[in-house]
Amino acid sequence: MRDTRESRLLLILLVAVAFALITVDIKGGEDSPLGGARRAAAGVLGPVERGAATVVDPVADTVRAFRDAATHSGRTDQLARENTELRQKLASSDAAGARTKQLDDLLRTAGAGGYTVKAAQVIAIGPAQGFSWTITIDAGSDDGLTRDMTVINGQGLVGRITTVAPTTATVLLASDPGFSAGARLEGSGEIGFASGGGTSAMKVSLLNGKAQVKEGDRLVTFGSQSGRPFVPGVPVGKVVQVEANPGQLTKTILVEPFVQFTRLDLIGVVVVPPRTDPRDAVLPPAPAAQGQAPAAPAAAVPPVKPSGGN
Repeated sequence: MRDTRESRLLLILLVAVAFALITVDIKGGEDSPLGGARRAAAGVLGPVERGAATVVDPVADTVRAFRDAATHSGRTDQLARENTELRQKLASSDAAGARTKQLDDLLRTAGAGGYTVKAAQVIAIGPAQGFSWTITIDAGSDDGLTRDMTVINGQGLVGRITTVAPTTATVLLASDPGFSAGARLEGSGEIGFASGGGTSAMKVSLLNGKAQVKEGDRLVTFGSQSGRPFVPGVPVGKVVQVEANPGQLTKTILVEPFVQFTRLDLIGVVVVPPRTDPRDAVLPPAPAAQGQAPAAPAAAVPPVKPSGGN
């Protein structure tokens, strides 16, 4: 239709008629004279609307499904992130708790033996300087460390320092087959030399072939002159086997170390030896035999200075 004066008048007339019909329909309510026409239109257009809805609803449902899936996916990702963060916090808390316990054990051992220690952390493990069983620690000459210092942890003897750099040091572990240290039996004081056994038990050769020793007996370090390379009284391990060697001048025993060398983390380097030999004082209380009450504490033994050398 062309835009003419007549067409504009016709449009205005149609709009006026539409408003009039709407007004009559609203005022008439249920009795509106246009009700019949509205119902007829609904009868004609209803099936078309339902058909359109049948086609459109699956699309709408799909859109809603994708929208909900995206929402659920986002929530799942958020829960996964929160779960990961929680695990990290728990792991950090567990690690901090384990480190605190290691430090407590180390300080208790150092206090019992009268050792002045420099705490350090294991930062590497593996061959170094031709040795098979070594660790590297994060302390060195800048921290006052030198060669042939005793290394301990909360359980006992770890090894000795062999190489020192400004900020790191290498420790030869007591489990190394080339390791050797003087040892002494708890109580009897029988002396021998302990050597590393790798993944097996340490081997100790007692100087007295007739020494009375049994499974479960414990040993400590005998000590060296001036406390180097070993200070006295450090727990070494417990006897797990006594080898039969009749007629021999020495007696060989197998000893399970107190230290777990594959789980080393926090250690202590003895920078000042004890004033006196603590002898067996660093060992924990001996376990009571089954069916017996715990033994009373032994009488104090006068401390003596280490007289042997390794």
